[in-house]
Amino acid sequence: MDTDKIISDFETAVKEIISLSGAGADDIMVIGGSSSEIKGEKIGSSTDLNIGEMIIKKLIEILIENNIYAAVQGCEHINRALVVERKYAANEKLEEVNVIPHRNAGGAFATAAYKYFDDPLMIENIRADFGIDIGDAFIGMHLKEVAVPVRLSVKKIGEAHLTACRTRPRMIGGDRARHKKL
Repeated sequence: MDTDKIISDFETAVKEIISLSGAGADDIMVIGGSSSEIKGEKIGSSTDLNIGEMIIKKLIEILIENNIYAAVQGCEHINRALVVERKYAANEKLEEVNVIPHRNAGGAFATAAYKYFDDPLMIENIRADFGIDIGDAFIGMHLKEVAVPVRLSVKKIGEAHLTACRTRPRMIGGDRARHKKL
């Protein structure tokens, strides 16, 4: 497993989704992923905390540069609860839930986020502006209603399938309505 390539591909993917989604300051990105699938194993079968820490440290670095927040999705054993910064949760009036992610219930990404965020707390759901999904962890439940796929140059992180999306406002009205080009 080439960890330098994993981090390089991840960095490329995050920078591309930020650019292609039109993300701006104070937007929120949701990330879900499986360190097991990055290693080529079945999701949830071989959680690797080192991979989680490498990914989350790089994510924090990139998002700080862009003034963007992150919501890191945990696994199904914590109902896909998310780690966010307390400041973001307070600004958005999000309700905290009581769970602490760890290797066997939360997964590598959420465990690392809880460890490395400045002031982490857990929330049950969010309506994120854009996101990436490493290993088909299914982040869709945490996106705003109209998600639009974004095709990135990076298709895999390690052995895990990579997908990305942005959101857009719903288009309403009938035949005579006018809409902004998005």
